[in-house]
Amino acid sequence: MRKLVAGNWKMYGLASSLAEIEALKGLTGEAACDIVVCPPFTLLEKAAERAKDSTVAIGAQDCHRQISDAYTGDVSAEMLVDPGARFVILGHSERRVFHHETDAMVATKVTAARTAGLTAIICVGETRSERGDGKAIEVVGAQLRASVPAGASSSNLVIAYEPVWAIGTGLVPTIEQIEEIHSSIRQRLEELGEDRRNVRIPYGGSVKASNAAAIFGAENVDGALVGGASLKATEFAGIISAAA
Repeated sequence: MRKLVAGNWKMYGLASSLAEIEALKGLTGEAACDIVVCPPFTLLEKAAERAKDSTVAIGAQDCHRQISDAYTGDVSAEMLVDPGARFVILGHSERRVFHHETDAMVATKVTAARTAGLTAIICVGETRSERGDGKAIEVVGAQLRASVPAGASSSNLVIAYEPVWAIGTGLVPTIEQIEEIHSSIRQRLEELGEDRRNVRIPYGGSVKASNAAAIFGAENVDGALVGGASLKATEFAGIISAAA
């Protein structure tokens, strides 16, 4: 299965940051994996212009559940497609915690994204206390069941496993822990239907060029969702090259 390496810029990036996309194009060339960069909403159109005619696709970091309505300050999936986005990250733990997004809310957003023609990257993952209590598989399984709506398939869905305790902390699960969760996700996807059998499952959480090869070598790991290390082309390219 072809791996997917996606960069989540979060609330970082100004117009000057677009130079990193230009640099990334030059560093990756014909990459052996699919590459996605998800900048802030304000940079989507210019990022898509910079990535044109390259192997780099552009994604967004969230969308609203409605196609359009009176929701001041929100952005619909169609509004992401219009400037050139092809992917959207949904259900990231920072959205779940700070914006109180539930699994049900995530599912409605995934449906909106699919309707607009976007591929949704759904994030699932346990907290440190949940892992300490031995509930990681249970928590991730529950998130998966409730966040994946009917109609989602391998053609429009990606599931990113991001243990909350590893995001931006420098802490990384062991390869055995990653494989355990990814295998459980794979099993649950297969239980949800044949059309979800080949959904890609990237890992996210303190992924760097120095540990990417080991992570990519783990069973059922189909790429990475990268945070801070995606902001600089040289570091991000190092992760991408490890996916070959």
